[in-house]
Amino acid sequence: MQNYPSIGAKLVLSLLLALTLSACSYFQDEEDEEKPQYDSERQFYEAAQRQLDTKQWERATKTLQALEENFPFGKYAEQAQLELIYAYYKSSETEAASAAADRFIRLHPQHRNVDYAYYMKGLSSFSEGKGLFERFLPTDLTRRDPGSARESFTYFSQLIARFPNSNYAPDAEKRMIYLRNLLARYEIHVANYYFKRGAYVAATNRGRYVVENFQKTPAVPDGLAVTIQGYHALGMDDLAETNLAILKENYPDHPAIGSDGTFNYQFHADSGERGWLSKLTFGFLDKQDPPGFDSRAVYNPAYSSDRQARQAVNAQEASGDRPWYHRITFGIFE
Repeated sequence: MQNYPSIGAKLVLSLLLALTLSACSYFQDEEDEEKPQYDSERQFYEAAQRQLDTKQWERATKTLQALEENFPFGKYAEQAQLELIYAYYKSSETEAASAAADRFIRLHPQHRNVDYAYYMKGLSSFSEGKGLFERFLPTDLTRRDPGSARESFTYFSQLIARFPNSNYAPDAEKRMIYLRNLLARYEIHVANYYFKRGAYVAATNRGRYVVENFQKTPAVPDGLAVTIQGYHALGMDDLAETNLAILKENYPDHPAIGSDGTFNYQFHADSGERGWLSKLTFGFLDKQDPPGFDSRAVYNPAYSSDRQARQAVNAQEASGDRPWYHRITFGIFE
């Protein structure tokens, strides 16, 4: 007698077959989602525009990439390359955005919108290294590695030099002012660090570099103060007095100038009493900020507002009223 599958076995087999077909359909849909398929170049471009308008940045990048792959010499190819730069930038893929801008400049150096590519290169470097918390919390970016700031300044300079009448030039100029201020202040931070280590020549060189190369920035008063401090520490009192006269004439309200007009030489490396842990580790585990020059509260109004925001955060912590981001991260990012 021939054995036939029971009704229960048939039901199980049917369910397995249905699940298999559903899984294949799901993965096929996923594959289609990863590789958008349209019938014409126009459909690709219109789909990408809808995705950009609805802020679906990752889907837009895939659609624009597929458009260029399928229609490399089509009507919308060049515009799609420009849109791709923007989509990468909005996806926080700053390196990819910069690379896409480089590629467009290389392929279309005479394009009527090539100035946009130069602008986006600068903007991508401007935003590089800014994580989630730095974008929403008050952070002193002048203490960070200035590499991306220097790159951004260079790219914006190229834009203004090549396309002075570009629609993007005014914004680039404003960002360059901000970047110059940031780079100048970074040099002062480094000088303060050298003072703490007793490297007076290196500190003095940093201060002189700010005075000579970053004129009209809020860091110039501290640059002069650094040279005064450094020359005095090196026994070059004539140069110290010359720079002090310049500082008193141009910035009489500098915090290092006393009421009697004398300079307060309190920023030597050995001016403060260090704890035993700092002495034992030669200062490497000293968590106190090195003493130094920082007159931003006097000469940089923008810094004053940022400083008030940081003080408010510190006051909340001291009072036990922790901000929301501290609570949800258990203080890890505080």
